[in-house]
Amino acid sequence: SLTGLLNRGLLDERLSYAMLESKRSGHYSALIFLDLDKFKPLNDNYGHEVGDLMLIEVARRLLSCVREVDTVARFGGDEFVVLLGTLSKELSQSEIQARNIAEEIRHVLADPYFLHTPQGEDVTHHSAGSIGVALFQGQSIQADDLLKWADMAMYQAKQAGRNQVCFHR
Repeated sequence: SLTGLLNRGLLDERLSYAMLESKRSGHYSALIFLDLDKFKPLNDNYGHEVGDLMLIEVARRLLSCVREVDTVARFGGDEFVVLLGTLSKELSQSEIQARNIAEEIRHVLADPYFLHTPQGEDVTHHSAGSIGVALFQGQSIQADDLLKWADMAMYQAKQAGRNQVCFHR
């Protein structure tokens, strides 16, 4: 409720539907898993109220990057998931579409955050996102496996130096 985004339960429903629709239509879809870089120091230094302000701003920025048919959810803590539905039927074109959106997300998350503490202090915080992407096209896999794929790709992005986009292969 803090960010106004879907929760894990509703995300699971949308993901199940997207997987069925992908299988039926032959179009690829993508699951983007992202974790905010440098979020913990903000919470530690300024408190959870300021961290909450940043999460609200992250949600706004994520929604500005996606299409109306896409889904944005807060997975927990400082982790978010974006479900891109109905990409191309061609793998290479779908990868380009997903990469373009993931890169746009990466860029908007890297813009400075101007936050106002409850004590009246203005805080400028610099963050970014480590982003993992998993493409799917009607695979006979479980939604949890797809989330694991995107999560593994996100950890590859972290290991590559953060503020990166990595695809599950």
